[in-house]
Amino acid sequence: MTDPDVLIVGGGIGGLSAATALARKGIRVRLYERSSEFGEVGAGLQIAPNCTRILDAYGLLHEAKSLGVLPEAMVMKDATDGSELTRLDLVDLERKYGFPYMVIHRSDLHGIFLRAAQREGVELITDTQCVAYEQDGATATAVFADGTRDTAEIVIAADGIHSVARNTLVADAPVSSNYVAYRAAIPFDEVRDNGVREKDVVVYIGPRCHFVQYPLRGGQMFNQVAVFQSPKAVAGEPDWGTPDELDGAFDGTCEQVQKGLPLMWRDRWWRMFDRDPVMQWVYGRIALLGDAAHPPLQYMAQGAIMAIEDGWVLAEHVGAQGAQRTSDGSGVDWAAALAAYDAVRPEHCRRVLTTGRAWGELWHLDGIKREQRNLLLRARDTYDYSFTEWIYGPTALTPDQEPPLYTAIPLDSVTGTPAQV
Repeated sequence: MTDPDVLIVGGGIGGLSAATALARKGIRVRLYERSSEFGEVGAGLQIAPNCTRILDAYGLLHEAKSLGVLPEAMVMKDATDGSELTRLDLVDLERKYGFPYMVIHRSDLHGIFLRAAQREGVELITDTQCVAYEQDGATATAVFADGTRDTAEIVIAADGIHSVARNTLVADAPVSSNYVAYRAAIPFDEVRDNGVREKDVVVYIGPRCHFVQYPLRGGQMFNQVAVFQSPKAVAGEPDWGTPDELDGAFDGTCEQVQKGLPLMWRDRWWRMFDRDPVMQWVYGRIALLGDAAHPPLQYMAQGAIMAIEDGWVLAEHVGAQGAQRTSDGSGVDWAAALAAYDAVRPEHCRRVLTTGRAWGELWHLDGIKREQRNLLLRARDTYDYSFTEWIYGPTALTPDQEPPLYTAIPLDSVTGTPAQV
């Protein structure tokens, strides 16, 4: 490829899924990845119907099902006493939304999009670090660490939470939550005798901590995530999130959590950051996408999904504009396509990001507020989907298609957070 229409910077799930979506619309895409090879770090991902719907549209859902697990329920329990608080029947959820709720290894989902991008003819270039972005009104340019440059009609910055484009165009900084995540993806045989559920996603919520468990890779592996507030981070100490804090944070939690803690990876941990929402993602010929635009905390399990939705929405508008060529017949009306993308995605992702922050507060309550929260959650009907409509329903292409947020449960009376949680 000598003359791409679009450059994408970043070869994670967001960049590869956007490349796949655009290539399916006939757009010539060149993608740059800073690492020497494509890959993902981490363990499990949860992908809800608003994502599996897009995988199906791309013809990738069957492959994803073969690599992931379709759990039967999502169960929330109190981490202190182990009692059940509420659940989602994920079999019924699929009937409602038409597409399944799935759990999958992050590297497996990344691999699905890598192979799809290759099949669609995306040019993939590794070991190339973008250090700056430029534009002249008609084109945009990515500038690389080795001094080389590449120019196309559009540059999409999918370069993550520490995005060079975000730092240049918005000039804000990541926000620390003072929480830390430990992970583990282990053979299921190592936990088979621990009383774990083979077909459920289970989250234990406790004071200033929570613990997540679910199966992966056809039930051959088991994923665990332990998240806690770091006292060192709260105190402003630089060495925060260490294994001694992990053990201290979960002291006093229920037996099931205690059985899982010794299996956590203790040689690495992830400090949890997000960024404040921004309502402009398009700057001339440069567009932000994925974590460069909206890095969330993990409580809504929508981070990768939002990035995949970004690429789908952009490609749908590109396809619509591509049918109406510019006046000189040169190609897509990029100004119109990017304006449509920028009109709908920032507000939706702002809602997800701020709701995720509020869920984090809700999960980690202590004392009387914890007891009030538990009463509210236990009162919820398992088959009440009113609070999932705005997030699991069809992905909006225009602002008027965005569904209202759920406001029936007055969670603000418990947490002080907005009622739309």
